[in-house]
Amino acid sequence: MVSKEQSTSALTEFIEIIRKKFLFEIECIQTDSRFEFTNKLNWQGTKKKTMFEKKLEELGIRHKLIKPKTPSHNGKVERSHRKDQERFYCNIVFCSFEDFKNRLKY
Repeated sequence: MVSKEQSTSALTEFIEIIRKKFLFEIECIQTDSRFEFTNKLNWQGTKKKTMFEKKLEELGIRHKLIKPKTPSHNGKVERSHRKDQERFYCNIVFCSFEDFKNRLKY
């Protein structure tokens, strides 16, 4: 199982990678309200910014949240996740997060 910290760290690394590869400036990133992305809907009451939010703020990138429990608002991403699940995750067993990251390279 991947921890929130590992997932958030991977997200911040991903932001840096796409910033270098895109030919244009990223103005906004849209996500759902999962705890890797934001604490705004955290039932425990903490409003502390996530590492992801801090990174976006540092880079001047706006963060847009879709309405909770409406994956249809993020249709392309949800379809991509489904295809990833069918083609990749269902067919491979991962021993660790490191193993997972290494397999994604190929």
